[in-house]
Amino acid sequence: MDIASEPTEEFDRGSLASLYEETFRNFEEGTITEGRVVAIQKDRVVVDIGYKSEGMISTSQFIPEELETLSVNDRVQVYIEQREDAEGNLVLSKEKADKMKTWEDLEIAHRDDKEVQGRVISRIKGGMMVDIGVKAFLPGSQIDLTPIRDLDGLVGKTFSFKIIKINHRRGNVVISRRALLEETRDKKRRTTLSTLAEGQLIQGIVKNITDYGAFLDLGGIDGLLHITDISWGRVGHPSDMFRVGDRLDVLVLKYDRESGRISLGLKQKTADPWMDIATKYPEGSRAQGKVVSLTDYGAFVELVPGVEGLVHVSEMSWTHEVRHPSRVVSVGDYIEAQVLHVDQHGRKISLGMKQTAPNPWDLIQSRYPVGTRIEGKVKSVTDFGTFVGLDEGIDGLIHISDMSWTRHIKHPSELFKKGLRVEAVILRIDKEKERLSLGYKQLIPDPWKSEIPTRYQVGGTASGPISKIADFGVFVELEGGIEGLIHISEIGQEPHGRLEDKFKIGDPITAKIVKVDCDDRKIALSLREYNQGLETQELEEFHSAQGDPDQSLGRVAESQESPRQEESSNQGENA
Repeated sequence: MDIASEPTEEFDRGSLASLYEETFRNFEEGTITEGRVVAIQKDRVVVDIGYKSEGMISTSQFIPEELETLSVNDRVQVYIEQREDAEGNLVLSKEKADKMKTWEDLEIAHRDDKEVQGRVISRIKGGMMVDIGVKAFLPGSQIDLTPIRDLDGLVGKTFSFKIIKINHRRGNVVISRRALLEETRDKKRRTTLSTLAEGQLIQGIVKNITDYGAFLDLGGIDGLLHITDISWGRVGHPSDMFRVGDRLDVLVLKYDRESGRISLGLKQKTADPWMDIATKYPEGSRAQGKVVSLTDYGAFVELVPGVEGLVHVSEMSWTHEVRHPSRVVSVGDYIEAQVLHVDQHGRKISLGMKQTAPNPWDLIQSRYPVGTRIEGKVKSVTDFGTFVGLDEGIDGLIHISDMSWTRHIKHPSELFKKGLRVEAVILRIDKEKERLSLGYKQLIPDPWKSEIPTRYQVGGTASGPISKIADFGVFVELEGGIEGLIHISEIGQEPHGRLEDKFKIGDPITAKIVKVDCDDRKIALSLREYNQGLETQELEEFHSAQGDPDQSLGRVAESQESPRQEESSNQGENA
């Protein structure tokens, strides 16, 4: 060995001390350094960091994707845990190096106000747990700009966040997605407001739907699409037209820069269909349309999109009283109607369904003149009369007063039942009011003009059962269904108590006819005069049997004069 090349004792001590000091400083425990992969084995990776020995790192500290692409001589960041363990081996950790690097990057992101990516792991009390390289807490108030009902639906999804609080020593990180969304919204808002103008066509996303309209996000700022500006036609509810998240091209109708309110319009993108409606649907023309809604008073028919006409219930049928339009049409039906009236300014069109068919009242007037006999089926029986249906679909009324010449009808059900086929006579036709009057009693001649004056004469007698008892007298049913009245003044002896105590309905009775009024259709009877006549007859028979006809005649004259004398006496007393 060359003596000049050999170090002296003094040199060796100084160099070795300096060398060891530099080595310990570069490979201090608890620090991160870079190493070179020298071998990749089944369960470990051998890394050279320039130390006197090589370090071993378990393959479990590498993610599968990273391990697949790892090659010899690749550079990796490692954490020095121990320079020498009990066996003198260098102990390294890639996992700890990655975590320290992650924390370092997170602190830099927090300091520089940069966003980080993270995946939602789970839902916890007060918020969500997110993996951003380390576990971070996302408070519920920082998840979105608006409250989210289904938080579980966020699990597994990746979002961008802002770090609002970090403490490496305690291992705490608090993040916010709301802060990032607010920044994005504010940027969009400034951009939108700088270009927004009335009349502008702009795209918006349906954000919220209410009863009166839909709110659209125009890019950081909301605008209202009112229900009246959605369509020229009828809109039951905005939710029938849109769903949250739908993209719409709308017009800016009004923009108030002071209040920030924006009114939007969708129907204004197309021409107003009412502009030429009077020309398209002149009065008297026929139109076809779809029934879109029903009310108590009629049916609304869509003629073209945005234009509806009303068929009132009174214009649905010539012959039937339509109480509700649902008995004639249903929503979704396509019908033909006649245009009755067009109010373009008021946006109203009156339609008629019955006008598309011949008016049966014209047929009735020409086919059935007054006095014609007809046959029909009883449709209904009311307190005041009976409705009879004709083949033309028109119902005529037999009023209770036109059911019998002589009989007192208390209710039409005494003569008619629903479904019964009957004959009747046409009495009156009122085309304007659409009324047809029928008569049942007119099927036979009026007995008061021919038969009754001959059959019932003043001075004669009439018999029949008692049909009714009133406060003022007793009604007797005579032959032919005629009623005669015995007034209380013609009963004779004043009855003790009420008439009902002396007379019973159904009891036979005979009385004298004292008056026949064919104009008022009344026959007045007298029980008092009938009884007086019986008394006189009995007296005559008695004197005739005694052989004194003169005396009998004198008694008769006396008995006939007695009431007159008594009446004269009463008149004198009254005077």
